[in-house]
Amino acid sequence: MTRTDTNISVTIITLNEEQAIGACLASVAWADEVIVVDSGSSDRTGDICRSFPNVRFMHQDWLGYGPQKNFALAQASHQWILSLDADETVSPELQEAIKDALQAPSQCAGYRIGRRNFYRGRWIRHSGWWPDEIIRFFKKDAGQFNNRIVHESVELSGPVGRLTGTIDHRSFHAAEDFLEKARRYAIPGALQMHAAGKRGSALLAVIKATAAFIKSYLLKRGFLDGRAGLLIAVSGAVGVFYRVIKLAELAEEE
Repeated sequence: MTRTDTNISVTIITLNEEQAIGACLASVAWADEVIVVDSGSSDRTGDICRSFPNVRFMHQDWLGYGPQKNFALAQASHQWILSLDADETVSPELQEAIKDALQAPSQCAGYRIGRRNFYRGRWIRHSGWWPDEIIRFFKKDAGQFNNRIVHESVELSGPVGRLTGTIDHRSFHAAEDFLEKARRYAIPGALQMHAAGKRGSALLAVIKATAAFIKSYLLKRGFLDGRAGLLIAVSGAVGVFYRVIKLAELAEEE
């Protein structure tokens, strides 16, 4: 099969991302268009986005992670979609791999890409954070994001390939970033589990939090990541603890 559409639409959702969005957009300056859907930034996110000639910046009230990203997909003009978060950048190797993939005959509906996660400029190679393969480059008519409250992902119809190069993720700059993410995801995660019929308790929260720490720090060799590995393991355990406790509260409120 020979592809006839080799143009690319990049889709990004934002909210107060002035610290990260510039690097993200610079890494996809080669793309045919970039769709940025913002849910009400009060910082310089909009100004930064409008300074890039290939960016279409628009507003959409918050719909939830999956629906918001699907709204961005619907605005794209081209068949091939590269979906990024505002704190992610495309490596030069991935840029070339995408261009090569578009020129080569293939039956793939989408591609997995390795994501490198960083803390204070250091690539986290263990702790369950690598390899972190995600589907982010795909045909618009073959995939969309699911409606999970948290940890949304692309659901794809058709064969999946893999690209070289990486998406580089720089979300963590200080210790509080880990704990803030654990806090922010706890309630949505509990709501998602509750909707699936799961139940929690204080004892279960302790057991699962302990297991999460052991898995990240020991089984996934987080100790090899030094201080970052400990932060990842502790914050992950804290997030699990709060999520299961909240799950128990939701059951009591029924």
